[in-house]
Amino acid sequence: MQKRYFLKAALGAAVLFGASVSAHADDVLAKVKAAGVMKVGTETAFAPFDFIDAGKHSGLNVDLFAEVGKELGVKIEWVALPWEGVLPGLEAGKFDVVAGPATITKARMERYRFTAPIAEATVAILKKAGDASITKPEDIAGKAVGVGKATAQLAQLTEFSATLPTKVDIREYPAFNDAYADMAAGRVVAVANSLPNIAFVAKQRAGMFEVVTPAFGKKTYFGFVGRKDADFAPLMDAIDAALIKMKGDGRMATLQEKWFGTKFETPDAVKDPAI
Repeated sequence: MQKRYFLKAALGAAVLFGASVSAHADDVLAKVKAAGVMKVGTETAFAPFDFIDAGKHSGLNVDLFAEVGKELGVKIEWVALPWEGVLPGLEAGKFDVVAGPATITKARMERYRFTAPIAEATVAILKKAGDASITKPEDIAGKAVGVGKATAQLAQLTEFSATLPTKVDIREYPAFNDAYADMAAGRVVAVANSLPNIAFVAKQRAGMFEVVTPAFGKKTYFGFVGRKDADFAPLMDAIDAALIKMKGDGRMATLQEKWFGTKFETPDAVKDPAI
């Protein structure tokens, strides 16, 4: 009798423990839906993904997360801060997910969970229009080139520089807009950034800047960033489902055309990043 009671009590405790774990696992998505708000961290100096236009937060990410919010049935609350503070802010719990976006890399995947890719992130060079000294990526050897601080573009530029006869004079900037301003002022001769970003900048500032082709980086992709904790998994699953649905019904391609002037073929997930 005592043994039967012990087994019954243990079984009950196990059921309660399982329910507790399940409730905990659903915690972040449940909290987001209960509040009716998902907090999204980003920087606002990474056009065309996130930037300020006439005092208004604009870009692909704004449009994409508006659609994700509709799919999840929540509003989006943006939290803006410099890029170097975005990922630490995610870990500190200041927001639920990072828009960014960030290049999907092996090192980052060890620490964070990435959503389905939203665009290519292959690196290319932007130069001043008419600069005949740079006609191909290799021509930046020995020259001053701007790049974003703490970015995957910086890592790829550093790797590319090591293959050149003279190393590139790499200048790091907290925001790419600062790098573009210095290029316009002649303090750097070029800026290394992802192809979608510099294609947008060249389009917006036609006659001032132009893209150097071909791109020199390995083929990579941009994704949104979340935490790998078990209690964040349901939220990240829900965001993934929304993004993949948008790919399937054409909304993703429409927004890519709007902001990049082209669309990108992207996989539903990146399991083995090129970098």
